[in-house]
Amino acid sequence: QMKPGSVVIDLAASQGGNCPLTEADQVVVKHGVTLVGYTNLATHVPADASALYARNLLDFLKLVIDGEARFQLNLEDDIVAA
Repeated sequence: QMKPGSVVIDLAASQGGNCPLTEADQVVVKHGVTLVGYTNLATHVPADASALYARNLLDFLKLVIDGEARFQLNLEDDIVAA
């Protein structure tokens, strides 16, 4: 038995779900457990994924561009060297 407040993300919701209480394309609470039954989960997070990618790209560019806006590889940096 799951504790109240638990969350189940049922990635098989489009095929009927792994949990018998999952409802396709619905978020429901049963017995204190939240069941997320999105059939296309990726459509619910594109903005977050884009923001994360943009932040990672910016942080990488900060490692390879110096203060004068010139491209410079610091092969001593573990991330750049990889």
